[in-house]
Amino acid sequence: MIDSHAHLNDPRLYPIIKDVLNRASEAGVNEIIVPGYDLESSILAAKIAGDFETCYAVVGVHPHDSNTYNEAVEQKLINLASKKKIVGIGEIGLDYHYDNIDKTEQQKVFIAQLNLARNLGLPVVVHTRDATEDTLEILLEYGQGLEGVMHCFSGSPEFALTCINKLGFYISIAGPVTFKNARVPLEVVKVVPLDKLLIETDCPYLTPHPFREKTNEPMFVAYILNKISAILGLERGFVEIKTIENTKRLFKI
Repeated sequence: MIDSHAHLNDPRLYPIIKDVLNRASEAGVNEIIVPGYDLESSILAAKIAGDFETCYAVVGVHPHDSNTYNEAVEQKLINLASKKKIVGIGEIGLDYHYDNIDKTEQQKVFIAQLNLARNLGLPVVVHTRDATEDTLEILLEYGQGLEGVMHCFSGSPEFALTCINKLGFYISIAGPVTFKNARVPLEVVKVVPLDKLLIETDCPYLTPHPFREKTNEPMFVAYILNKISAILGLERGFVEIKTIENTKRLFKI
């Protein structure tokens, strides 16, 4: 398996990263993509990719950190992106869940990083929460021709299909699909073509059922794969192969 989005640069996981990677390997997770969410975490993601054979990194500024983005930060992201095993720009996007960062500022930084990804020839990892309309509007205007994934997808089946059909993006499914009260994520899985599906933990967040009281880590991606396979009525091994192929195709690894 490949965990396509794991915050091994998080303070809860980085101090024990060797143990986390050992447990992932024992669970059958052979490769992990580590996303940045600000400059510091992007630098650490790149370091992890350099230090550990199984890890790759994407670099970028999360919407909650949009107020830290400037020309100097952008130049440092460009420098990071030139390193080996940096495979994308992310996680970037819009998040209106908390009213702590101006929406206009978020949109400006989102567009800037989409343009950055285009200039660098890299795919994007998009975060969106409570901002579907604006995210889609920006992607349709500035994301055409880019490759990318809607990470930890929490939107409707209709939104997923729009991202696939109008942008060619992938949809990544995380732990919420396993939750007992999950409804919409199950419907999303049913409509996403298998060649557009990725899996992720988004660890240390969103630990899958039945481990929700534990800190999430890549070894738990197996439970997401199992749930998706059950929803689709397909052999687990077949879905596993497809998600691996999709991740490698998107990130060119």
